[in-house]
Amino acid sequence: MSSLRPIVMSGPSGVGKSTILKKLFAEFPGKFGFSVSHTSRGPREGEVNGVDYHFSTKEDMTAAVERGEFIESATFGGNMYGTSKKAVHDVAAKNMICILDVDEQGVKALKNTDLEPIYIFVKPPSIEELEKRLRGRGTETEEKIQARMNTAKSAIDYADSGAYDHVIVHFYNTLLVVINTS
Repeated sequence: MSSLRPIVMSGPSGVGKSTILKKLFAEFPGKFGFSVSHTSRGPREGEVNGVDYHFSTKEDMTAAVERGEFIESATFGGNMYGTSKKAVHDVAAKNMICILDVDEQGVKALKNTDLEPIYIFVKPPSIEELEKRLRGRGTETEEKIQARMNTAKSAIDYADSGAYDHVIVHFYNTLLVVINTS
């Protein structure tokens, strides 16, 4: 296993984590590896199994969690999400820095492990801007948007409590401001 500390990237849905990660991987090829999470939800248009997520069933994921195969898991919107120990090990075995993309529940769970990652939170410039971005996707029902907004508010409050090593305020396609919380 590599001695490189993993990086946990967290933030509300729609904040731009994927955009930041794509730029990171493009700028530093071969240095970082993405820990592909598991989910029981179906793939969205363009998502590829084993690349974007490992798509699974709720029953299979529940059984794997019970067997201790996951370092964190959570349920959101009736779907399970989680990071398997194997996914992190696979990246570390390539001597790359492992990037994990997890939500607030996942961060709380990871803080109770011996993984010792660097925690980074990606924050929107405002809650209104985040809602505008989520609505602009055109992929969510009103109920799902409201659920995501409630989750976002909780995640931002948790980040504001000092739970992360660094906070990045993502001004979409314009500027990134890094706030060191240490």
